[in-house]
Amino acid sequence: MTRIVGRTPYPSALNAARRRTELSRLGDAPEVDVLVIGGGITGAGLALDAASRGFRTVLVERHDLAHGTSRWSSKLVHGGLRYLASGQIAIAHESAAERHLLLTRLAPHLTRPLAQVLPLYAPGHVSQGALIGAGYGMGDVLRRAVGTPDAVLRSPGAIGVAETLRLAPAVRTEALRGALRGWDGQLIDDARLVVAVARTAAGYGASLLTRVEALAATGYGALLRDTLTGEVLDVRARAVVNATGVWAGTLDPGVRLRPSRGTHLVVETARLGGSDVSLTVPVPGSRSRFVFTLPAQHGRTYIGLTDVPADGPIPDVPHATEDEIGMLLDVVGAALDVPLTRSDVVGTFAGLRPLLTSVREGDETSDLSRRHAILESADGVLSVVGGKLTTYRRMAQDGIDEAVRRRVLPVARPSSTRSIPLVGAWPRARLGEIAAPSRLVRRFGAEAPFAAALPSGPEAARGVTAQELQWGVAVEGALTVDDLLDRRTRLGLVESDRDESMDAATAAFTRAGVDAL
Repeated sequence: MTRIVGRTPYPSALNAARRRTELSRLGDAPEVDVLVIGGGITGAGLALDAASRGFRTVLVERHDLAHGTSRWSSKLVHGGLRYLASGQIAIAHESAAERHLLLTRLAPHLTRPLAQVLPLYAPGHVSQGALIGAGYGMGDVLRRAVGTPDAVLRSPGAIGVAETLRLAPAVRTEALRGALRGWDGQLIDDARLVVAVARTAAGYGASLLTRVEALAATGYGALLRDTLTGEVLDVRARAVVNATGVWAGTLDPGVRLRPSRGTHLVVETARLGGSDVSLTVPVPGSRSRFVFTLPAQHGRTYIGLTDVPADGPIPDVPHATEDEIGMLLDVVGAALDVPLTRSDVVGTFAGLRPLLTSVREGDETSDLSRRHAILESADGVLSVVGGKLTTYRRMAQDGIDEAVRRRVLPVARPSSTRSIPLVGAWPRARLGEIAAPSRLVRRFGAEAPFAAALPSGPEAARGVTAQELQWGVAVEGALTVDDLLDRRTRLGLVESDRDESMDAATAAFTRAGVDAL
């Protein structure tokens, strides 16, 4: 639909021109098969599953792709070790299976194995380490059961003091007895995964329409409003699927969720000795909760996460509290030679998990299940709720399967998303063959040479290139400067980076031949 580099066609490209065209067509359409409301990872996954089965699919999102919870995660694709600890074997197995697909088939370019180092100190931690080590072993059994090879995720094991300090130079050395090292999957960025899934859906013909809100919805259609023009569209659909996460109750008051806030800190990686592993520190008084350091883009490391009830109105953008910031600093500081202080925190972010509520009002949110469910409202809207980032594909498959089972949709071929690589996917062992700078390969995979061929221009902060910014506008659906900085590059996490990057982001729209909204 859009030609970006030379004569290379990009049927999966999302941009302002495609949005206008597809909105116009939607106004003339008598009916679509599937209307998805919500542009996070669950909504994008539903759009891909439906479109790849041949259904005419439209997704609407009132803000931008990954505007909500899907950009505030720990950026992990994890194997469900915590669920094993609480006896949720089925959820743990599902999580390990979906991690396997992301690491090996769906998105090798956006994922990588991440070492998790849990330092052990005498006398108390060594005995605790035996219990945690047993959990690591159970997780490794699951890894093998779902077929993830040693070349992708290695088996866990104990390491000595020297190796611990090599991997995590900032750890406290007093009474250090070594560490346990486990392995899990990490995303380069969660918002990038959402965009990749959405673009893959677009390649199968789905319409991904941001800045379009659902004013009202039933199982037979929805009243939509283009928030840019004010135009209202009455769209008929065979199936309407609510994928709005913690906001699901807005469309279906019968959905009962108990949001939990997970907060992360942003610090300079250099402050942790340049470590490229996840330092894992137990939360005092808990057997299953940890604080992690998570190496990230732009020379930064995230530290998280909290798990506290988030009662009251649901904000569009949650914020960390000072108590949560202090808790994270205290826990991770116990494992550092030079503890972090409040002045080391250059940014924070917080997200709300859409946890299905328990029948017992007094339950802690940390004990609520991460299972997902498909619920039907009185007027026929299907809501896909609960779950987590790692299992988005299975959630989407189950949602479309349920629509077919209820005869809302005609019988179609089964889901094939287990074998559909996302845009840019390339075999992990061959990523080095891609003729482009390594930072672009990590962000765009096989598409990196085309991004690199775009015209040069002013750079943003932290070495983010003009080509990356223009790619975000021309191919990844960014309509505003905030879309570029907050979700396509994540520079907006640190205010000084945002300020330094404003001119370069604005210039990217000019080079792409469009005006930023």
